[in-house]
Amino acid sequence: MAMSNLLYPLNPTTFTLSRKPLHSPFLSSFTNQPYLITLTNFATKPRNKIPTKPRRSTHITAKSNGDNPADTSDRLISAICYFYPFFDGIQYGKYVITQFTPIQAVIQPLVPAIRVFKSFPFNGFLVFLTLYFVVVRNQNFSRYVRFNTMQAIVLDVLLIFPDVLERSFNPRGGLGLDLLMSLDSTVFLFLFVCLIYGSSSCLLGQLPRLPIVADAADRQVL
Repeated sequence: MAMSNLLYPLNPTTFTLSRKPLHSPFLSSFTNQPYLITLTNFATKPRNKIPTKPRRSTHITAKSNGDNPADTSDRLISAICYFYPFFDGIQYGKYVITQFTPIQAVIQPLVPAIRVFKSFPFNGFLVFLTLYFVVVRNQNFSRYVRFNTMQAIVLDVLLIFPDVLERSFNPRGGLGLDLLMSLDSTVFLFLFVCLIYGSSSCLLGQLPRLPIVADAADRQVL
């Protein structure tokens, strides 16, 4: 209360200062009468504060993209689908496999399955129809399975281009043979990397997106 009176006095304040005449004759004429010093301090009201809206607390929550995590069966089916283009393009590795022993060790367990796949000329086409109409177009399968299956199908369709080049240009030696060996080895290594990346990602429950084919697969899977 004392502090408020000190800051905002309500009444004007008057101070009366009286001085006795000095003994000097020259100054006595100026000090015969007492003089008043009035200090008036008008009370001032505090400024009105601008009302401010109370701040609302902001909560930031991380939301997922809405896709349910793939279960074990979806992961397994998706991982197996990536063997289809690899088996269909195994012939492009005839130069690489014979030169690199580690690749031979990796492919050796797959030889029986490759022989069964290659035993009938139309096996690749039958597998294509089965995967596309039974899996990709079947809404009973999750989108995770259908997307990975479609990626494997598109990857197999791309094998048409090196096959056409190999049939059109069949050099017997020289620079043409070197270019053909380089083309076949590149195609095989690309299929091999896609197999490892796609299958391992599916087994871990992740969504692999293969270069070149991922966007095409997205357009086909609704």
